Amino acid sequence: MEQKTIQADLLIIGGGTAGCYAAITAAKADPQLKIVVVEKADIRRSGCLASGVNALNAYITPGHTPDFYVDYAKKDADDIVREDLLLTLSQRLNHVTADLETMGVPILKDEAGHYVNRGPRNLKINGENIKPLLARATRRQRNVKIINHVNIVDYLVADHRIYGAVGFSPVTETAYQFNAKAVIIATGGASGLYRPNNPGFSKHKMWYPPFNTGAGYAMGMRVGAEMTTFEMRFIALRCKDTIAPVGTIAQGVGAKQVNALGEVYETKYGLKTSQRLYGTVQENLAGRGPCYLKTTGIDHQKEEDLYHAYLNMAPGQTLKWLENGGPSQQNVAIEGTEPYIVGGHTASGYWVSTNRETTIHGLFAAGDVAGGAPQKYVTGALAEGEIAAQAAVKQLHETTRTAPVTIQTQAEQLFAQAQQYLHNDPTAPSIRTVETAMQLAMDQYAGGISQHYGYTEAQLTTAQAKIAELQAQIEQAFAPDMHQLMSLYEVRERLLICQCVIAHLAARKETRWHCFAENLDYPDLDDQQYHRYVNSVYHNGKVEIRFRNLVKRADVYEHQN
Repeated sequence: MEQKTIQADLLIIGGGTAGCYAAITAAKADPQLKIVVVEKADIRRSGCLASGVNALNAYITPGHTPDFYVDYAKKDADDIVREDLLLTLSQRLNHVTADLETMGVPILKDEAGHYVNRGPRNLKINGENIKPLLARATRRQRNVKIINHVNIVDYLVADHRIYGAVGFSPVTETAYQFNAKAVIIATGGASGLYRPNNPGFSKHKMWYPPFNTGAGYAMGMRVGAEMTTFEMRFIALRCKDTIAPVGTIAQGVGAKQVNALGEVYETKYGLKTSQRLYGTVQENLAGRGPCYLKTTGIDHQKEEDLYHAYLNMAPGQTLKWLENGGPSQQNVAIEGTEPYIVGGHTASGYWVSTNRETTIHGLFAAGDVAGGAPQKYVTGALAEGEIAAQAAVKQLHETTRTAPVTIQTQAEQLFAQAQQYLHNDPTAPSIRTVETAMQLAMDQYAGGISQHYGYTEAQLTTAQAKIAELQAQIEQAFAPDMHQLMSLYEVRERLLICQCVIAHLAARKETRWHCFAENLDYPDLDDQQYHRYVNSVYHNGKVEIRFRNLVKRADVYEHQN
């Protein structure tokens, strides 16, 4: 395989929402910087915004303040958030929204020219082309080089300082070494850890992008970066079978959650994100399912609006309505997805300083990969991209660094490892076999759909043993070509994240978030012991748990090591 070395001042790994905006911000801050964005797919249609969105769910609407948004996110996560991160993020939400509009994203307005709210924190948009518009704005920066179809697999780190990364292109069959003075990781969260709603042919009919495999998390763990709150899994409540969003229906037409008897149950269990899901699970277990969003009787215009909205972002739902009767005639069935690890909805991800630097010096995190600040959504990811970029540029101006000779040796070892995967024994367990076994183990023993999201210590012990066995197997797996090599790395990344998730679930001996972390051995909340963060560092093959006290919104947090 051909090898290429690329030099950059600032390397941005991941060309999604946060990555693109980080590139734009850094390019404008210093037009002399050499900025490289490396994307696994193509930035025009990659990441969570690939198919578009019809709302911006994080915005400070008239009459509210950034503190209002912090309070909302804090309450939803039962206090386990980084208030400093949420505040600095919230202070930028409206600014980045206005910037999106200048890029060409249509934000709906009323006759007076004011934005149309979808709720106290939301705006309606026509966002089917939001990602191409963001990509276009990125490409227009003269000092930004975009490299698509390269899968970054490992960092280049020495003495807890980053010097670049290595990756591979399955398209051109090229190995890349990126040398950089600073790095922003923006690779999103992790899907595919658990058995999905629709296994088999439709396994990628899921809530989160199936190709977001948690690479950023795994790369950070391997070099000793501190992680936080992986036990706060995210499980989406979605339209049954199509896994389409429910928020557009719930907020757009005011649809309530009802059981098969027609009873509204959402107020019975609570209105937090995890409680809405928990109520649905409990109603089904009590024999009062299936559960629905009550839409029967909505008027023709609202029904047409729903058809249009879902054609933009989840066309399968509109097609299902057209086949079986629209939402005005039938309530919309709902169900929970498999668990994901995603720092844009919950607080899981890198443990970062207030300026979004990780515990690896020179490595910054933004978007779903950064922990501590849930409920980011689109605008929150943009805001974090901006914060990380500004901090990275400032650091580049203030410090100089020269990579030690060990970095080149490290890169060569990583390339050799990839070559080994291409020449492993073809009779070893296949990559797909290992992946399926991983998802089954997590589903059955680490709180998946089949277990109604609950787990016990005994189950977690079994899960950890099975994941360890599969980690050994994936190292022996054979990749017959470059595409399969990418798949091997994806499963390898997920297995490491599974190990971390299991350790975090076991460490929080309480149930603070129903379903998200439903500990059947400890079914109650324990503020005395666990009103704090569960953090971890991966060291010598083990996930070492660290507990940290909560950071308040007025604090400016900096790493002490």
